[in-house]
Amino acid sequence: MNSAPAVTVPPMPTLMLEPLVRAALLEDLGRAGDLTTDAIVPADARGHTRLVARQDGVLAGLYLARLAFRLMDPDVEFTPALADGARLRPGTEIAVINGRARAMLTAERSALNFLCHLSGVATATASIADAIRPYGARVTCTRKTLPGLRAVQKYAVRVGGGSNHRYGLDDAVLIKDNHVAMAGGVRNAVERARAGIGHLVKIELEVDTLAQLDEAMEVGVDVVLLDNMDPATLRKAVSRVAGRAITEASGGITPETAPDVAATGVDLISVGWLTHSARVLDIGLDS
Repeated sequence: MNSAPAVTVPPMPTLMLEPLVRAALLEDLGRAGDLTTDAIVPADARGHTRLVARQDGVLAGLYLARLAFRLMDPDVEFTPALADGARLRPGTEIAVINGRARAMLTAERSALNFLCHLSGVATATASIADAIRPYGARVTCTRKTLPGLRAVQKYAVRVGGGSNHRYGLDDAVLIKDNHVAMAGGVRNAVERARAGIGHLVKIELEVDTLAQLDEAMEVGVDVVLLDNMDPATLRKAVSRVAGRAITEASGGITPETAPDVAATGVDLISVGWLTHSARVLDIGLDS
């Protein structure tokens, strides 16, 4: 990963994060609490620990980690050394934590689960964003998110230098091949969609061929999703669109193939594995 500058993204409100973190802690505490810690660690014992990166990557999820410790004990002192978006190296200190040892040990796994997963999403996003930076295209996520984690995963994508696609089914129209088939064709699908939405809602149409693209341009859409096209076909597609719609490429794109896709002139590259299959980033809680 190169030394691109950190991306500054406004933090999500605590009101949105607390239900996620509270649910994770309750799941871990189960019916009897932390049997191990409560039996071994004296109630008045205090601890001093550090969150430390063990891999190169991009930091994301710091606010959720802090909230995990604070929900177990509001008096825990969580002092960040960095902010979300920071580029990490092995050994980079992320935060220092002081407080009652029981609370710190009980919250550790939930805090790390959020932090390592979201940092993994941000790191995966940065791997694409860094690769396509010279071409002007942007990497975007999809709705292929883990249940319940969509908002924070999409936040992590932004932290990694990407942009967000739809948050759900209700904030844009995306007409895919099955919609076209059920409607009896591209024109019918687009015209029905346009008749059923408000004036602020954009319409995106997935196309697999240049013939479908030509039909899309005739009927008029805001965005065309160019699905599983090779770079040569993508270049032709971008040329045919000629700025009349936003162009989005998708389909099995990796950090290795992304530059060739971006070089075709597409505006966006959508990548589902950023959220559904990103590897966690190794971050530890060290004494």
